[in-house]
Amino acid sequence: MVALEWSLLVGVAGLIGFSLIKLARNIQQERRLRDAFYYLLETHGGAITLIQLAATARVDAEPAKLYLETQAKAFSILPDVDGEGNTFYRFPKVQRSLTAAEDDEWA
Repeated sequence: MVALEWSLLVGVAGLIGFSLIKLARNIQQERRLRDAFYYLLETHGGAITLIQLAATARVDAEPAKLYLETQAKAFSILPDVDGEGNTFYRFPKVQRSLTAAEDDEWA
């Protein structure tokens, strides 16, 4: 009986630990996406592609796509296609000058 209870306790502790690690990674990924999104808004005149967001945030395409589509919906932005066939979203331009340290962070 003690062995069963111990096994159950270890299993529950492992599940909680795994869940906390996954939560921490999701929070970190969300922060990287948010920071990259606003950086790209400021430095690319409001035009953002999926690959730019994913590469700048250093995340996989799927979470970057979900984040970009969520932001586009929040700002009522529809995707557009440039002359080369690339899909992008054009958000309103953000006018804010970066300090040298902030600009170097994303370079």
